[in-house]
Amino acid sequence: MKKNKLIAYDLGTGGIKASLFGVDGTSYAEVFQQYETFFPDDKFIEQRPMDWWKGVCDATQILLNKSGCDASEIACTALSGHSLVAAPIDKDGNLLLEQVPIWCDMRAVHEVPEFFSSLTYKDWYETTGNGDPEECYTIFKLMWMKKNQPDIFEKISKILGSKDFINYKFTGELCTDPSYASGFGVFNLEKWDYEDRFFEAAGISKDIFPEIRPSDSIIGYVTKEAACECGLLEGTPVACGAVDNTCMALGARGLEEGVVYTSLGSSSWIAVTSQTPVIDLKTRPFVFAHAKKGYYTSAVSIFSAGNSFRWIRDRLLMDHPADTDTYDIMNKMAESTPPGSHGVLFNPTLAGGSAQEPSPNLKGGFMGLTLGNTREDLVRATMEGVAMALRKTLDILKSQVDIQGDMLLCGGCSKSTIWRRIFADIYNMPVIKTNIDQDAASLGAAALAANACGLWYGYDRIHEIHKPEDALTPDPETNAYYEKLLKIYGKWTDALANLGDEMMQI
Repeated sequence: MKKNKLIAYDLGTGGIKASLFGVDGTSYAEVFQQYETFFPDDKFIEQRPMDWWKGVCDATQILLNKSGCDASEIACTALSGHSLVAAPIDKDGNLLLEQVPIWCDMRAVHEVPEFFSSLTYKDWYETTGNGDPEECYTIFKLMWMKKNQPDIFEKISKILGSKDFINYKFTGELCTDPSYASGFGVFNLEKWDYEDRFFEAAGISKDIFPEIRPSDSIIGYVTKEAACECGLLEGTPVACGAVDNTCMALGARGLEEGVVYTSLGSSSWIAVTSQTPVIDLKTRPFVFAHAKKGYYTSAVSIFSAGNSFRWIRDRLLMDHPADTDTYDIMNKMAESTPPGSHGVLFNPTLAGGSAQEPSPNLKGGFMGLTLGNTREDLVRATMEGVAMALRKTLDILKSQVDIQGDMLLCGGCSKSTIWRRIFADIYNMPVIKTNIDQDAASLGAAALAANACGLWYGYDRIHEIHKPEDALTPDPETNAYYEKLLKIYGKWTDALANLGDEMMQI
C-alpha cells in the first residue's frame, strides 16, 4: 500500500488524542484516551509516563481499527507534548520514577532562590523567555530531585520531556527538539542552544539533558518491540515533534510574522508568531522556540476561562437536567442580556493570577450586583470577564509585535457564537473560527511529520487547510462601550489584587 497517511499525537494534561491525517491535511479519524493525574502533596502534580505510553498504544490500535487504515499506509508519526516535564532515565534505559512532575508542579519553591543567588532573574528571563512561575521549569524540578531524591538523581543518565519519552519508547532514541528544550529553563533563545552558565547556577550537569534535533527531522524508526505494543509497523519513521505550544501555533496557521490565535480551553492563552521573542520583565510573557529556527511563539495567559464558565454552570444551572445541553442554554441566556450585563463585571481569576496579571493572589469575583440582576446577567458577565482578562494580556503582545489580520479562536469555548461576538467587540479586531477548531496542536504535529518524511516541503499548506466557518468584525459602538468598561475592569482588578495580597497575610 502507498504510504500516504500520518498519525499525530496530542499528548495533553488530561489525556492523549491520536489523529489520522491524509497528505492534504484532511483529518480522517481521532481517538482520545484519558489518563490519571496524581496530587501526592501540596504543590505536587504528577503523572505516570507509562500511562502516556499505554494511552498512545491503545489509541493507535483503536484509531487504525476505527478508520480502517492499514499500518502499512502510515508514512510518519509525530507528537505534540505538554511542557516542562522531567522524566529520568538511567544508563540502561529504565525509567527511574513511576510518577514524574508535570508542567504545573510547583514543589521547587526553595530551589528558586538558590539558583538566583549567582545570577539575576532579569538575566535568566531575558535569555530564556521562561515567563511562567520559575519553579515550574525543568531545571528547578531537577534541583529539587537532587536534594530530596538523591538516590534517584545520581542514577540519571538522561531526562526527557513528555513527547520525548514516547519517542524513546517508539525508537530507543534519547533526544528532544528546540521547542521542548526552550522550556527546560536552560535554553538560550538567541543562540538556539543550551546555555552553560545556567547549568552551573543550578549545580546540574548539562550531560543529562538530551541532544537537540530539529522538530521536523526523523529521529528514528519504530522498533520491533514497540510495534508489537502499539500496532504500528516496525520501521515506521518517527519525527522529533514539538512542545504543545509550538505545535498549536504551527497548526493555527503556520509560520508567518504576526499570526495570532486565542486558545479557549479550561485555561486560556493568546500566542503570536514572530521572529523576535516578546520579552517584558514586568508582564513576563512566556516564549517557546518555534518549529523553524529564527521564529518564536510568545504567549500570555489566564488560568481560568472555560473552567470559570463551567463553575458558573455547576453553581447557577443545577436545576437543568443532566441530559440537557446546558452550554447551549447558557449561550441563549447570554444572548438575552445586552453588552455590559446590566452593570455587572466578572473577574475570572478563580484559579489565581497568571504572570501577566497584577498578583498571583488575585481572586475572582462579581462587581456591580444589584437586586435587579438575573442569572442571565451573570452568565454573560462571565463571558465578558474572560474576554476582558484576555484583552488585557493581548495588549502586552501588541506592544511589541505588529499583529496583522484576524484573531483565530481555537478550543472548545470557540464553538459559542455569542462568545465569539463578545471577543470581537472586546478585542476590537476580526475574530474567526475555522474547521480546525480543537485540532490545531494535532495539525501542527501532522505538519512536522509530513515535512520530516518528505510528503510536504514547508508549511504554507496549513493556510489552505483552514476553512473559515464564521468571521465576525467588531461593532464600533459596542467596542466603544467595552473600552470604557475595560478601564473600570483594570482598576477593579488592581484593587482585587491588592486585597488578595492582604488576605494572604491573614
